[in-house]
Amino acid sequence: MNFSEDSSCEAGPVGTVEELIEDIAQVHCVPGWIRHPRPLMWPRPRSSFVPAHWQYSRIRPALVAAGRVIGTDQAERRNFILRNPVEGNDFGTTRTLIGAYQSILPGERARAHRHSPHALRVILESRGSYSVVDGRKHPMETGDIVLTPGGCWHGHGHEGTEQAFWFDCLDIPLVHLLEPMASEEHPQGWEAEVTEEASSAMRFAWADTQQALQAQAASETPGQSRLFGATVELPAPSMPTIGIKVHRMAAGWQGAPYRHSASSIFVVLQGRGTSELGEARFDWAFGDVIAAPMAVPLRHRADKEAVIVELTDEKLMRHCGYYRLELLEAQGGAQ
Repeated sequence: MNFSEDSSCEAGPVGTVEELIEDIAQVHCVPGWIRHPRPLMWPRPRSSFVPAHWQYSRIRPALVAAGRVIGTDQAERRNFILRNPVEGNDFGTTRTLIGAYQSILPGERARAHRHSPHALRVILESRGSYSVVDGRKHPMETGDIVLTPGGCWHGHGHEGTEQAFWFDCLDIPLVHLLEPMASEEHPQGWEAEVTEEASSAMRFAWADTQQALQAQAASETPGQSRLFGATVELPAPSMPTIGIKVHRMAAGWQGAPYRHSASSIFVVLQGRGTSELGEARFDWAFGDVIAAPMAVPLRHRADKEAVIVELTDEKLMRHCGYYRLELLEAQGGAQ
């Protein structure tokens, strides 16, 4: 029976539910009341991604090897993407963000390009490398955080003597979901007019971040319950989808357990400690990266004074009105 053509539907019997579902499927509709393989809604936030940990001590030698066997003619960006180990995922580190370790050799220069995704770099080891963003050249030194907002021309090079290493973060999975992806190479390969700027809105220098952390630590009340130690959020209005927080934890410090409706990538700049993510437990050290999917219970501890950069979609979740924070130890409820 074709209900769309049978006028008896309005006045008389309309057949079975199964016939109705079969008929409406012919015009690419599906009833909202039936059970779907993937529910339309569920009681609380959850993620199909899992907690994951990448050890810099394991990946750094591979980056050194890549520097020997892969030239910039073969790989303009010599990097290793951190793929969350869930079925069907090709490259995402979390649902909205992708992370990668990248390296450049002395004397190399990566050509300029631009793309829709917003991106940034956390510099792990570097002396003498630099970034050019929309014609402004600034240093990329150890501990710096460098921004390349979507749509900005950007390239980088290395004028130092030792191989440089950093961590990239981009919102590529989010861009794929929303579908505004676009990218292009610079027509000249490199921006012709470049101005050197040690101080730039696209660079958070390590010395400035340290100073901000020290000021924040001095202003906090002793014994105050915190999820992290001293925390500063770096102002980056040009990065609407990626929030940047830097945490400093004293040796022996342990935070309260919590969960929130945001996904984060943690990058260890200093120190050593442990993070518990649900049933997983990760012992971390300098350069390590941890993926913390949305809604997974979290707790952090520092065995040695630590500085951790948190890259998160919390800013986006807050903007959309989705963000909730739950303190698990005190059971204080959502905030």
